[in-house]
Amino acid sequence: MPIPGKPADPGQLRLLAGLLAGPTDDSLALLQVLADDHPWLRPGVDELAALPLDQWQGEHTRLFVNGYPRTPCPPFESAYRHGCMHGTATTQLGDLYRRLGLAVGDIPADYLGAELEAATWLLEQPDAHATELWDELWNNHLAIWAGRFAADLQSESELRLYRDLGEKIAALFEAQP
Repeated sequence: MPIPGKPADPGQLRLLAGLLAGPTDDSLALLQVLADDHPWLRPGVDELAALPLDQWQGEHTRLFVNGYPRTPCPPFESAYRHGCMHGTATTQLGDLYRRLGLAVGDIPADYLGAELEAATWLLEQPDAHATELWDELWNNHLAIWAGRFAADLQSESELRLYRDLGEKIAALFEAQP
């Protein structure tokens, strides 16, 4: 269901969420296929094809998991809003996901990938109640911090894939009032 004034392509949100995942042995092959439908991925994929997997994995870890002396782009709302992991945003989002009937499993509820997947799910719902819940997720959570995350990703990443990912995430929020 398109929600007025919001991204209308659930596939785009799902793709952006997936690009946050850690690279594995089959990640490059998957990205090469995805680049056929999403040309903006091609330059980053070409760069990755020339690198050993462990270099890509190292950059992913440095950016998102455990950079030293600081992790430049932790993909967690609490890190941006509260300066620590497992802040109140984690609890608020867990409650929202339960109201939606969704579970995030072992990952924190404030992980950007989980938030984008929940947004995707809401866009795919046929009922009007989804608009209210979308507004809660988008305006009370994603719009507050994801733009800063995207800017950090664009400035901190040494890999084109992640700089381009930051640009695409930023674009989601630039059109918002």
